[in-house]
Amino acid sequence: MARRLVLTVLAFGAAAAGSLVASTVLTDILEERSVAAVGAALDEAGATEFTFAEADGLRMTISGTAPDEAARFAAISAASRAIAPDRIIDALEVAAAEPMAPPQFSLELLRNEDGISLIGLVPAETERDALVARLSDLGSIVDMVETADHAIPTRWIAALEFGLEAAELLPKAKISLSAGKVHVAAIAESTDDRDRLETRLRRTAPAGVVVTLDIAAPRPVLAPYTLRFSKDGNGARFEGCAAETARDRGRILAAAEQAGLAPGNQCTLALGAPSPRWADAATAGIRAVVSLGGGTLTITDADVTLIAPEATPEATFARVTADLEGTVPEPFSVFAVLPEQEEERPGIFDPESLRFTATLSPEGLAQLRGHVTDTARQEVTETMARALFGGANVYNATSVSDNAPEGWSVRVLAALEGLGHLHNGAATVTPGFVEVSGRTGSEDGPAEIAQLLADRLGATEDIRLEVRYDPLLDPKTAIPTEEACFERIELVKDGRKITFDPGSARLAADTYGLIEDIAEVLAECTHVPMEIAGHTDSQGREVMNLDLSQQRADAVLAALSAQRLTTANLVARGYGEALPIADNDTAEGREANRRIEFTRPTPPVNRGADRAEAPETSGEGDE
Repeated sequence: MARRLVLTVLAFGAAAAGSLVASTVLTDILEERSVAAVGAALDEAGATEFTFAEADGLRMTISGTAPDEAARFAAISAASRAIAPDRIIDALEVAAAEPMAPPQFSLELLRNEDGISLIGLVPAETERDALVARLSDLGSIVDMVETADHAIPTRWIAALEFGLEAAELLPKAKISLSAGKVHVAAIAESTDDRDRLETRLRRTAPAGVVVTLDIAAPRPVLAPYTLRFSKDGNGARFEGCAAETARDRGRILAAAEQAGLAPGNQCTLALGAPSPRWADAATAGIRAVVSLGGGTLTITDADVTLIAPEATPEATFARVTADLEGTVPEPFSVFAVLPEQEEERPGIFDPESLRFTATLSPEGLAQLRGHVTDTARQEVTETMARALFGGANVYNATSVSDNAPEGWSVRVLAALEGLGHLHNGAATVTPGFVEVSGRTGSEDGPAEIAQLLADRLGATEDIRLEVRYDPLLDPKTAIPTEEACFERIELVKDGRKITFDPGSARLAADTYGLIEDIAEVLAECTHVPMEIAGHTDSQGREVMNLDLSQQRADAVLAALSAQRLTTANLVARGYGEALPIADNDTAEGREANRRIEFTRPTPPVNRGADRAEAPETSGEGDE
C-alpha cells in the first residue's frame, strides 16, 4: 500500500516537471516570436534606431528615447499591430525639445512712381502704424507685412531706420533689410545723381550695419565720342575712354593693359559710338602707340589721330602709320603726326616765342601770360577767365602779337576752358600743341577735358594732357569727418616730417612743400578743432625744451596761416619733452621725439611756473 502511494506521488511529480519544462519551452518560443514580430513592425516604421524591445513572458517592454512625440506614438502603434496592445509596456521617452529658432525678420520696401509696397516679417513691437504714416507722403502704400511676437534682434532698429531714409531719398528703389544688413538697389537719373546718392547713403549708414549699394544710372550719350590713350616715360594711361558695350570695354582695357596700363582703370559705358567696330579702331590705335614706343592716340567720332614721340625715326613712323591705316575699319580715317623737336627755352615764357600760358593756384588765383591776336581777343580772354575763376582772382599780363596763326584765339580759349575744369594746374598754347596739366577732384575730369578739347579743336590738333585725379579734391568726399581729416594729414605726410634748423624754431627749407600739402588738407577741415603739438627730446633744460616746442608749434601755425588758410580752428601748443614716443637714450629715439603732431585739442601741460629760474641753455641737441 505504501509502495503504491509512493509511485503515485512520483508519477504526479514527473508529470508536473514535464509540464513545467513544456511550459518554459513554449514561453521562450512565444517570446522569441513576439520580439521578432515587434522588431519587424518597428523596423517597418523606421523606429529601430531609437527603440529596444524586450519580452517578459507575454508582456513586451519597448524602451528608448524617441526624437519627438510623433515618433514615439508611431513606434507604439507599430508594435500594437504586431501583438495585442494590452501586452505592450510603453517605456519610451521623448528627447527634450530644442528651443525654437527665432524667426528671420526681414522687410522689403519697393518704391516707384505709383507708391510704395511693404513686404516681409517684422517683430510685433515694430510700430507699424508709425511706419506706414511716415511713408504715406511717398504715395499709396500696399502693406503686406506680417508680425511675429519675438524679441527685436540686434541692429534691427538701426537697419530699419536707414532703410526708411533710403526709401524717402530714392524715387525708384528696392530696399531689402534684415537685422544689421541693408541692400539698396535703385535707378538714378544720371551718373552725377548716382554719385550724389551713393555719397549721401554711405555717410548716413549707421555703425554696425552692413550696407551694399547697387545704384544704376542710364548710360550717357557722348558727343563727340572720344577715346584718348597716351604712353610715355611716366607709363601708359587713359585720358578718356568710352565704349558702348561691356565686351568692347573689356577688349579696349585688355589692349591697354598689354601696352603697360596698370590694372584697375575704368572705361565709361556710353552711347553714341560712330560705329559698331569702335573697339576694333581703339585696339588697333593702342597697338600702334606700342609699336612707336610711345605717343598719343585720340579717337574723336570717326577721326583717329596718332601723334608719335618727337624722336621717332621717320621710317618707323611711316611703317606704323601705314599699318594703322590698313587695320582700322570703315568709317574711321587716320591722321598721323610726327612732331618736330622743340628747342630748349630758358624759361616758362619766352617773349620771343609765340606762346600763351595760364596758371591756376590751389587758392583759385589765375594768371594769364603770353600772346593774343589783338586787343579785342585780349579782352575776350580776360572776360572768360574772370567768368571761370572770379573777377578778383585773375591777373592778366598778356600782350598782342602780330605773328599769331589762324585759329590762335580758339586754341587759347579752349585751353582756358580746360583749365577751368581743374582744381589747380596750367594751360599752355604754342603753334605746335595745346597742353593742359594739373589736378582735378572728378574721376571723369581727364576724360571730360579730353572730350572738350577734341570738340573745340578737332581731332588733328596735338593735345597734351597731364591731368591727375586727386581723391582729396573729390566733391564726393567733401566735408570730411574728424577722423578723415587726421587720416588725410597722415596720408599727406607719408613718411615726411616737419623739421627745423637745429636748436631753433626756424622751419627747415625742405619743409615748406609739406606745409603746403598739409594746408590743402586743412582747407577742407576748418570745421575740426585741431591742435598743432610741438615735442622735443630730453636734451637740454626742461623749461627751455618746453619753450622751444611752443615756439616751433607757433612757427608751424604761422606758416599755415601764410598759405591763406583759415586757422581759427587751430591752436599751437608746446609739450617739451613731457610726451616722448621713443627712447631718449638713443639718437634714433631722440630724432623720433622731436616732432610736430596734429591732434585733437588737449589741456595744456604744467609749464612749471613755480620752478626756480635756471640759467639759459639751448634746448635739444644738434644731432
